[in-house]
Amino acid sequence: MVAIFPSEEWLKGLETKLNVDARYGDIAKGWEGDLFIIIEPAGNLKQQTVFYFDLWHGKCRGAEFNPQLSSHSPVFTLTANYDHIKDIMTGKLNPMTAMMTMKLKVKGNMGYMMRNVPTVLDFVRCAQEVTKEIM
Repeated sequence: MVAIFPSEEWLKGLETKLNVDARYGDIAKGWEGDLFIIIEPAGNLKQQTVFYFDLWHGKCRGAEFNPQLSSHSPVFTLTANYDHIKDIMTGKLNPMTAMMTMKLKVKGNMGYMMRNVPTVLDFVRCAQEVTKEIM
């Protein structure tokens, strides 16, 4: 059975991928920070969806589907509507372009994010690789 993006099953698949992917582990070995990804309704997505990732030194120490926003105080919060996230997941929109054009809003230390572009891009690569079907 293929996990549909965005779903809890998809999130668990990405968590596993991040923890077994040697390339991601090497590229992200210096990353320290957790994040929310908030997907606002648009297109086929009718309600807000939230992913929480606890990322540390090339591993995902935990991932949560639709946690309360008050449950964590992450280093980063990324917010975009579903259509923009879908375009990132299918490779139609570069995540860095999305950030620079405000299609993907970033709350947190943008300097840290820019110094770690390879980590950001490889996180997206992993997410794209586990995405086989989109809502």
